[in-house]
Amino acid sequence: MEIYRAGIPSLISGNIKLISGPGCPVCVTSENYVDMAISYLNEGYNILTFGDMFRVPGSKGSLETEGSGKVKIIYSPDEALEFAEENCDKKIILLAVGFETTAPLFASILKEIRNRKITNLYLLCSLKLIPPAIEYLLSSGEVKIDGFLLPGHVSAIIGTKQFQKICRQYKIPGVVSGFEPQDILESIFMLLLILEKKEEYLKIQYARVVKEEGNPLALKEIEDVFEMTDADWRGIGSLKNSGLKIRKEFQDYDIQVVHPIRVKSQPINPQCKCGEVLKGIISPRDCPLFGKLCSPQTPQGPCMVSSEGACAAIYKYGRE
Repeated sequence: MEIYRAGIPSLISGNIKLISGPGCPVCVTSENYVDMAISYLNEGYNILTFGDMFRVPGSKGSLETEGSGKVKIIYSPDEALEFAEENCDKKIILLAVGFETTAPLFASILKEIRNRKITNLYLLCSLKLIPPAIEYLLSSGEVKIDGFLLPGHVSAIIGTKQFQKICRQYKIPGVVSGFEPQDILESIFMLLLILEKKEEYLKIQYARVVKEEGNPLALKEIEDVFEMTDADWRGIGSLKNSGLKIRKEFQDYDIQVVHPIRVKSQPINPQCKCGEVLKGIISPRDCPLFGKLCSPQTPQGPCMVSSEGACAAIYKYGRE
């Protein structure tokens, strides 16, 4: 979103092509997860969610169309605790969607639920890990990648060792970048220098925030509460050890354990090419629905719904 908002493609050489990948947590949330949340609504639960998930389509509709006043948009996971304590007569599910950046927040919420002895608040977990997705992109060979602008916010949590290992294994350089326009431009320049000199595989541009070891306190929060599991990525499929699930010690607050539900999701509009966009195979403009049937007012896929989605970015700022 920042790349297109700042007009960065118009500032760099035409030889450089910036490809959006699966870096938007809402965009890669599976249809099945949305359908499951809707099924819990039908079972009498209330749903708490961040705003981006509200309009994401599943095969049974979206939280917006199916919520019937039982979906509340929150701006911080902490709001879930207050809402649960004020509504003891309601069964409440907090949608835990995000990458390594939000996982420590949800871990701390689970600890607080246990500490406060709250009995009516549960998590529906869809937390994902970025390194396995990067490995998938490289191993699939579906798109040619010369280098990565790696996410500074994720690296602030997990550090750079996992990215260093991937870059060395596949001999693809990467630069851990911040999100201001000057950060992105500097990161592109640094990446070009690495490609030219071929001397190293990873550098940190976002050094004011990112350390090689990451954030030990945040990593401990994640380790205390979650463990790795296979996860479904929209448009990609199941990736091994690419998600987080709630550990047994906290399963009293895992809605999929407390009240398991099976849903059978149907394919959404087959013309929607969010999967190809997320894998970097096509540009949003190459999707036959883009700007026609699919717009922020009538989104057909999550890449147009999310404020971080590639389709929404190009639609809003009108340039590539």
